Amino acid sequence: MLFALICTDKPASLDLRLSMRPYHLKYLESLGAGLKAAGPFTDDAGQPIGSLVIIEAADRAAAKAMADADPYAKAGLFASVEIRAWKWLIKNPETK
Repeated sequence: MLFALICTDKPASLDLRLSMRPYHLKYLESLGAGLKAAGPFTDDAGQPIGSLVIIEAADRAAAKAMADADPYAKAGLFASVEIRAWKWLIKNPETK
């Protein structure tokens, strides 16, 4: 199953995000084929204010475990993390 992790940063947390970014990227890389897409949400000035991560997991509990293991989450960057089951219907490279 695919899940969208919709993560919202705490206010005034840009320094924390930037300091944890190398660890976050390494973690995402460690997910291998389980990571389908990822990137930051930004404000109008282009500064990151959250993240969207699309992952493949066996179920919601496994998706939550993956979300909780992210260095951003462990560092307390996020004000909230929403986990939604998601279907990739359009422009899915795996269904061409």
